[in-house]
Amino acid sequence: MKEKRRELARLCRVAVDRPKWQLGFAVVVSAWSLAWVVGQAFGAPSPLEVLPVRWAGLPTGWLDAARAWFEGRTGFLAVAGGLLWAMTSAGRQASALVGWLAVMAAAEDVGYVAVRWALLSLAVFLAVMGLVSITGRRAFVVDRVAVIPRDVARAGATAVALSAVVPLVAPGLVLARLVGPYVTRPPRRRPGAPIARPASAERPPARGTPGELPEPVPAQRAPR
Repeated sequence: MKEKRRELARLCRVAVDRPKWQLGFAVVVSAWSLAWVVGQAFGAPSPLEVLPVRWAGLPTGWLDAARAWFEGRTGFLAVAGGLLWAMTSAGRQASALVGWLAVMAAAEDVGYVAVRWALLSLAVFLAVMGLVSITGRRAFVVDRVAVIPRDVARAGATAVALSAVVPLVAPGLVLARLVGPYVTRPPRRRPGAPIARPASAERPPARGTPGELPEPVPAQRAPR
């Protein structure tokens, strides 16, 4: 259980360990996708309907035109979104964001079922990779590329976790900023800083003390 909590904490740190521009993009996608997912319990709005356009009093003509264009055209993007989730890793987290955008674009055509299609395509891809990895379970990675079951399982779990956590990035950052001043953290050693050692209570033996060997005297050559 302790290792699972440690791994979950590591994935949460990885989810916000991005360049500043990508973190800002992640916050926008997170807030948008979270509003859409939560809105399914309150009338099941489409992704475009949860945008605060009407609430802010902005023109809505372009919104209706966009919804009409998406209808009947973007359903296939649900499968693309699932595959984008599958290629997500700690070093390539932007694919999870683009995958959510693809799924929401597909939802404008087919509704919330786009999430199920995306999850199904992700599950099918991971199952195929798992079957392929069976042939490489005894492979020695020396001079060729191999698909190993343990690595496939780890990569799949990372992709699922980093994709699922996208809607929680924005509220997580807000919560961290809110409680940050009230949390006491242990001191951290700066990288490369030397570790101070306590001074030893023993003193070095003084010169001439018993038991100390005399210093050797260099031999001198006698005059001829």
